Amino acid sequence: VPKDLDLIALPQLCFPGGLQIASEQREDSYHYLVFTDVFGNRTHAVVVQYYRPIQDGGHQNGYRLSSKSSRLYTAYGICVISKYPYYNALRDCLSCLLSQLKPSWMGDFEERVKEFSAKLALVPIPPPGQLHVVFSLRPLQIGLPSREDKDRPAVDLDLHLPFLCFRPRQLLQIITSLLTEQRVVMFSCDWARLTLLAESLMFFIHPLVWQHPFVPVLSSQMLDFLMAPTAYLMGCHLVFSNRVCFTDDLILVNIDDGIVSSSSSDGVDLPDVPLAARECFLTRAEGLQMHYDLDVCHLGSSTDVNDQRAQRRQWQRKLNTHIQNITLELIVNIFREVHHHLNYEHRVFNSEEFFRSREPADQPFFKKVLDTHIFHSFLRDRLNRKMDAFTRMELSTRTETYRLKSMTESPRRPTMQEMARKYTSPESRLSKRLGASLPNLGDGVGALVGPLMQNSLKKIQVDSGRWTAVVCLKSPQKPVRCFKLPEFPPPLAYHYVQNYYQEMITLLDKAISGVAFEDSSLLACYHYLRGFVNTVAGKRLDALEDFQNLYKTDTDIFPGELVNALVDSLQDGERAQANRRTEIKRLISRVKKDHERERTCHDDEAVKRFQLPKKHMQLEDFVRHVQESGIVKDQGTIHRLFEALTVGQQKQVDPDLFRVFYTFWKETEAEAQEVALPASVLEHLEANECVFKLSSSVKTSHGVGKIAMTQRRLFLLTVGRPGYVEITKFRDIEEVKISSAPFLLLRIPSLKIKTTLRKETFEVNLKSEVDLWHLMVKEMWAGRKMADDHKDPQYMQQALTNALLMDAVVGCLQSQKAIFAATKLAHFDRMKLEVPMMVPKTTSETLKHKINPSLDRTSPQAVDVLLYTPGQLGVSFDTEGDGNPKLWCALSDGKVVVFDAASWSMQQSQLQVGSSRVNCMLGVDRQQVWIGSQDSVIYIISTRSMSCNKQLTDHRSEVTGLALGDPKVAYSCSAEGTVMTWDVSTLQVRKQFRLSCDRLQSVQLCSGTLWCCARDCIMEVWKNGTLTRKISLPEQLRGSPTAFSSFLLYQEKEQLWTACIDVGELCVWHLAELTKPFQRIQLPDCAGVTCLIKVKNQIWVGGRSSGKSRGKIYVVDTQRHTVEKELVAHTDCVQALCSAEDRYVLSGAAREDGKIAIWKVE
Repeated sequence: VPKDLDLIALPQLCFPGGLQIASEQREDSYHYLVFTDVFGNRTHAVVVQYYRPIQDGGHQNGYRLSSKSSRLYTAYGICVISKYPYYNALRDCLSCLLSQLKPSWMGDFEERVKEFSAKLALVPIPPPGQLHVVFSLRPLQIGLPSREDKDRPAVDLDLHLPFLCFRPRQLLQIITSLLTEQRVVMFSCDWARLTLLAESLMFFIHPLVWQHPFVPVLSSQMLDFLMAPTAYLMGCHLVFSNRVCFTDDLILVNIDDGIVSSSSSDGVDLPDVPLAARECFLTRAEGLQMHYDLDVCHLGSSTDVNDQRAQRRQWQRKLNTHIQNITLELIVNIFREVHHHLNYEHRVFNSEEFFRSREPADQPFFKKVLDTHIFHSFLRDRLNRKMDAFTRMELSTRTETYRLKSMTESPRRPTMQEMARKYTSPESRLSKRLGASLPNLGDGVGALVGPLMQNSLKKIQVDSGRWTAVVCLKSPQKPVRCFKLPEFPPPLAYHYVQNYYQEMITLLDKAISGVAFEDSSLLACYHYLRGFVNTVAGKRLDALEDFQNLYKTDTDIFPGELVNALVDSLQDGERAQANRRTEIKRLISRVKKDHERERTCHDDEAVKRFQLPKKHMQLEDFVRHVQESGIVKDQGTIHRLFEALTVGQQKQVDPDLFRVFYTFWKETEAEAQEVALPASVLEHLEANECVFKLSSSVKTSHGVGKIAMTQRRLFLLTVGRPGYVEITKFRDIEEVKISSAPFLLLRIPSLKIKTTLRKETFEVNLKSEVDLWHLMVKEMWAGRKMADDHKDPQYMQQALTNALLMDAVVGCLQSQKAIFAATKLAHFDRMKLEVPMMVPKTTSETLKHKINPSLDRTSPQAVDVLLYTPGQLGVSFDTEGDGNPKLWCALSDGKVVVFDAASWSMQQSQLQVGSSRVNCMLGVDRQQVWIGSQDSVIYIISTRSMSCNKQLTDHRSEVTGLALGDPKVAYSCSAEGTVMTWDVSTLQVRKQFRLSCDRLQSVQLCSGTLWCCARDCIMEVWKNGTLTRKISLPEQLRGSPTAFSSFLLYQEKEQLWTACIDVGELCVWHLAELTKPFQRIQLPDCAGVTCLIKVKNQIWVGGRSSGKSRGKIYVVDTQRHTVEKELVAHTDCVQALCSAEDRYVLSGAAREDGKIAIWKVE
């Protein structure tokens, strides 16, 4: 019996309808129970009731009674309790037990039950993954399915039962009643149905977790539980329905008749599930194939009952997976946009903003859901960036349009595409990408937007611009393997049990030896299972060795608590042996360190709702409140906003002023949502344009109308019959100035805009709005020019944000100083006036585009490492991944951002590899990316699943370099001088050696030897570690504080190129003569070099300038040894360079800049 389980009420629950005596034999009946402790932990039980005679003839008043006429039967109950919800398996176990109990004498009853429970106690629970456990309990073979992952319980029931009892619309009503935390009572005349349907509903709302009383079976003595004032899900027999109906505000679910009703006289008052999610679910449910006989009618009859049962289990597992995908998609479609309204830094959810952004018809649903405990727990997981099934599906069903839109942090406004859909509902306009190589980057941002690759497994019916509403969910099932346990020992004595464990370990040894290492997830399951068996068998060191192997196979299933307890239980002798076994010693150290970190570092689990401030705010508080509000994240912009709101006064913001500012901002946003442009106007605008500002009706040189501002242009929306008159695109503006136009005896302020495309000047009489529009247009013009010059679309987005903040500042201040205050936000206009940022012609011609990997951060992060991995044409979509080329970008603190290099859209922003700086990355066999970290671990990311579930922990200090030999060998080095040779397929260390040097920084393979770069020298060594040659710093640099920063082997010319940290020159050496460099190449205006790469016949050099710390890239001609190009595109040191198929070079900069530049290779 599980610990702390109160069994007082167990007899009532075993006989929920009361204990009965029958005059005739009845069929065995099974039902299921769930117990919940005060911490919300659930325990599960299966109960069988079977009847035995209690009287076999006898005497009464001296006469012998007829045994046949007077025989009575009473019910006996046997209850099996487990921590795991193995309902079908435990029912099968009880069926096997009954087959032994019925023919036996009652005297044997207790002994047989003890033997039965002892056998079940020997059965190990399978780990999460694809390995099921099968054992024989004559006459049946019982299967224990594994959990799909650590966050889900095992599915051992038929999830299609609710679909057989209810129509899909009624199921949505029941799911809604759970999501809105109603008091739900289920009825059935069959006790078994109550728990099975209630548990199925828990799977349907996953990953949301029901956190209230959950009692699927109430006995007749427990009906007063239904008076509880809190939300609950309970079940009782149908005969009690009349008594229950008198309780107010209950949702009544009649399973037998398929009816959902309410105890209130008003009927069921449940809000509808949001329309898009509802329609998608109903479409899915119609396609479910839930009839087993139809699927097997073409098969012959099985002559083996266990084969027949295995066939049925396989069918049920496939159907369960399909149903789980459908219900998960429902939850994803309901809550998909929650993450837009989360502030991760301050753990805030802006519920009001989220609610306002919902469709009016969907708002009643969210009004009830947003305040529930179940939703609060869901928010906590989102803020913790939990990578669960919800997150994986949400990421995989984003459209390319959505990903590209999320690349720019602009205020929320409906795009022209969304407006067109809203008013004209055109058919989805999705296109296909034919190749998987890099696009030819054009000058405009639009040219970067590659068409979408339509996954062959996807059937896209509706494109909302944000997510694909109907995506075919028939994802391929991972093959399931079964591990069959040995036969149970006859007498359950200690030595027999130990022999049984040993036999199980032997079988697992055999299974492990038969698994290819490429199938690492299955291998991990076997290691986990063997480690568990070794633990209960008392072989603690062998168990630790098995759990250590999980680091190289699947860290996701690593049982941290179990291993920590195992380490604590080691005896002195075992601990001494562990210290002599390097792998185990390393595991113990790591487990203890992780446990201590978890014990001391508890994340703030609270989720705060955004609230307007109630006190005066200094700068720090103001930054926090603005970020929490979701208006803008960037700290620099918020600092300028603070200056604007505190012009001419004490440097603090009044809460009333903040409230007025926030309200004005939101009202402006709402007004933009209501802008209704006719189709004749929409056709002049691009699909992703938004109207951000609309003036009042004004007189212009082209007639009367309203001035509209998008992120690309100004246009006149003429009044009367709405029409479109182009004023100018921002990039075409030549001059903007304030003037005055005569009107009767007055002169009215006007705005004059001169463009390069027209001779005449456009003039608009904006009256009191003229100063604001003058500031806004100039800022947008300056931002457009910066964006074009630097090929960085984010400048335009920042300028747009600045312009809208000016509008809000002027709107909330309403005073003489309002316009002066707004000038504090004219960031790009001021930059254009103060320091004209001319981009050199060479840089402008070579630079193609910039992307910002820190977009969802509050400030730029340094780009530490870049890696490009090529695409795979003709990739099979049966495997995960899309086959497109990827750009991997390592930011500070172990964060890795992944871009789709076919469109430069951000594909993955939540990969976390430890919490330390990343030093190096390496693409291995197109299926893995190895990442070397400062914490001495090599993390391995699967390029298919985009998850990190393997780690190599053999290095003792920070991993600084990675290199690939032949396809099956990789090399790594660490700072203290260790070099390791890895078998890529088995992840085992083939060889290792240590070099004597000052901080080993990188390793490369060339012509069968390894070249290792340290701060003080570069060494050539054989693969066994024998030093062959060593190069010290050039003579002129010895004695200075500089050191080697990088090197490059030019094999075709047998040359070695080296660079130093604080020296602006390159040294070129002959490989045959390494005593001194034969060529020194001076890099103009260079204070140091950080990285070198070879592209075609050029050497690209990344470093920093000698004046103001700016990033410089030099392109060096390898024939003439001269600098061909000097490129300036980063405001901080260039830290990383990588080549993309020799067509593009990508550069990443340090923290002050934090961007990635894409360069064209000549």
